[in-house]
Amino acid sequence: MPPRPSGHRRLPLVLAAVLVLVLVTVGLVVVRPGPVGRWLGDGNAGPAPTEPAEPAPVAVLAAADVGAPMPSAEGMRAVLDPLVDDAALGGRVNVAVADALTGQPLFDRGGGEGTVPASVTKLLTAVTVLTARGPGYRIPTRAVAGAQPGEVVIVGGGDPTLAAGAKGFYPGAASLEDLANQVRTALGGTAPSRVIVDSSLFPGPVYGPGWDDDIPTGGYGAAVTALMLDGARKDPKAGQGWAERVPQPDLTAGRAFARLLGVPDSAVQKGTAPAAPTEATGAPAETTEPGAELGVVQSPPLIRLVDIMISESDNIVAEALARQVALAHDEPGSYAGAAAAMAEVVSELGLPAGGLTLADGSGLSRKNLISPALLTESLALAASPDRPELGGIFGGLPVGGWSGTLRDRYGAAPGTAAGAGVVRAKTGTLTRVHAIAGVVTTAEGRLLTFAVLTDQVPPDGMEPARAALDRIAAALATCGCH
Repeated sequence: MPPRPSGHRRLPLVLAAVLVLVLVTVGLVVVRPGPVGRWLGDGNAGPAPTEPAEPAPVAVLAAADVGAPMPSAEGMRAVLDPLVDDAALGGRVNVAVADALTGQPLFDRGGGEGTVPASVTKLLTAVTVLTARGPGYRIPTRAVAGAQPGEVVIVGGGDPTLAAGAKGFYPGAASLEDLANQVRTALGGTAPSRVIVDSSLFPGPVYGPGWDDDIPTGGYGAAVTALMLDGARKDPKAGQGWAERVPQPDLTAGRAFARLLGVPDSAVQKGTAPAAPTEATGAPAETTEPGAELGVVQSPPLIRLVDIMISESDNIVAEALARQVALAHDEPGSYAGAAAAMAEVVSELGLPAGGLTLADGSGLSRKNLISPALLTESLALAASPDRPELGGIFGGLPVGGWSGTLRDRYGAAPGTAAGAGVVRAKTGTLTRVHAIAGVVTTAEGRLLTFAVLTDQVPPDGMEPARAALDRIAAALATCGCH
């Protein structure tokens, strides 16, 4: 693997700045759903005046040192070979480690081979959607006039965080209550009589190819539709992770909208919105032209959604964001369209696409194949000054022993404690599949990117496999490896 162009060689300075900004301001990562409040126009990022002051922030990661010595390939092999050969990692383990400053590969064991990545896929989803849409993009949910007087069409734009009222599952979400108020104002004296649900922006199957049979009803996946409330959760007060999901998210949202308009559930049906009027038609002033916009609400900025997707490993947000890549590239908003568009963005970015096969954006699909080298290159590019819009992926990355899916790791298992507060990575887990990819600063201050993917672990081997993965990352944290 040749070194990256020189434009990528200032990575530690940029990534260190991102980590200091995100991690020293701990509340923005652990409590609030976005890494950098100023990117979001978030005037309420701080506590209200009546609330007690937040405790002093605690530094979690050491900054990278551009002058730190780089580990040698020989030193890396001496340290990592025995750990990668751990039987707990099963019959296939593919690994890539690179120096972020120079792009030089330091360790490669099947680094270019496509491997089932599980939720580590979300790193690629984040990079591609931030490239395609930009961190400030907001997903709209619109209401337009239907073909008949009093008929209202709610048009799903793919916002998975939409709430029924002022407070839903996702902080800062757009509200159907707000949309309903806009509609009543726009209709004036015309009473709403029917609600049409247009979720046609996401065609095709609602469940992903290669999903295990229990995923649609298992609480971690759901039917993916262009209109939904609270990530398709039945109860918006459900906690993170497992939650019962509704079988028809678009109709559930449509009925909630109808109730806000005073329309009975029996007057809700699926359909499509009329084309928007292009010119004044001479209709009476008191009428509303079919297709005319009656109201619109917007999702939180994309950077918040990426942060939520990565920090909480939210599968439904991931699938919605993958479809935004498709829409931005004029592909259908489907699993196939998203996969094609994401692969196209990978190619456009000059990332190594060998072995890449995509079937979804969340990593629930066993048909996905991603190489460790693609993940390490993607992380390095996200830290590069050449692509500042991609730096948002670091805001949600869990920290070993501190946050997210790494909160309870790096401490209990032997040989892992050195990674606590130092390893910053996304994890992936399916039965037989265990993965981790992220960044780590060595004991001497050198910044490394790494990815370890294994997809042939015995079904009952989750805990030993996770500990083995954590030992590899912890070894990088302690490595001088000269």
